[in-house]
Amino acid sequence: MAGNLSTPGASVTSRAFALLGAFDVDHRELSLTELAGRAGLPLPTAHRIARELVGLGALERREDRYAIGRRLWDLGLLAPVQFELRQVAAPFLQDLYGATGATVHLGERDGVQVLYLDRLSGNASVPVVSRIGGRLPLHATGVGKVLLAWAPEDVQRQVLASLTRVTPYTITQPGRLREQLRRVRREGFAQTVEEMSRGACSVAVPIRPSGGEVVAALGLVVPDLSRGRARLVSALQVAAAGIGRSLPLSLSGSER
Repeated sequence: MAGNLSTPGASVTSRAFALLGAFDVDHRELSLTELAGRAGLPLPTAHRIARELVGLGALERREDRYAIGRRLWDLGLLAPVQFELRQVAAPFLQDLYGATGATVHLGERDGVQVLYLDRLSGNASVPVVSRIGGRLPLHATGVGKVLLAWAPEDVQRQVLASLTRVTPYTITQPGRLREQLRRVRREGFAQTVEEMSRGACSVAVPIRPSGGEVVAALGLVVPDLSRGRARLVSALQVAAAGIGRSLPLSLSGSER
């Protein structure tokens, strides 16, 4: 949430961004009163700016509530890293889905969360809580653990200092998770067992341009990993290598 933007010196742009920033994964729809309160704006100001943002497609009006508009997502996809990743990865995601029938995830790190750039829903009835454009904790997801394993040390410390429990199986012991991250780097893949949602397991691998740093992660969600894990890891690694070969090395230098 924003600071005090009700002062005369606050610009229209900063107030508009404060309104947009009032939304997060736990607040996807807000009433006008909630929107004004979370943005730190007077109600009349929030109403005026929200009305303009609705007209521009940045917000959607759903009866008496507001939500982020599709126009913002469309613009976000034009960001060079995300656009190139999704464009390059698309055929490999389709091949991976065809070979496994599992839910396929493409994600990148956004601060201390994983941002899902793409998702193909699998055939099996597995509870999957991710959505394209959504964010989930790094420590409780397969793609998240991969990204956390190759994240800077300060990011790892920040995540390890606040390990929230999502399910009874979520790893919340810093020492245990750090050992897992070392194993991920050593073995080249991560896995979760019902750590994000009951009845769902995941396995994921890193994506990197040839000779470059990890820029994203590719994952699969399945009901069970007790059998066939090696086959899934192999399929993921083949797809990730193909994506990496097709990416420009310049993506490795992107700020995250």
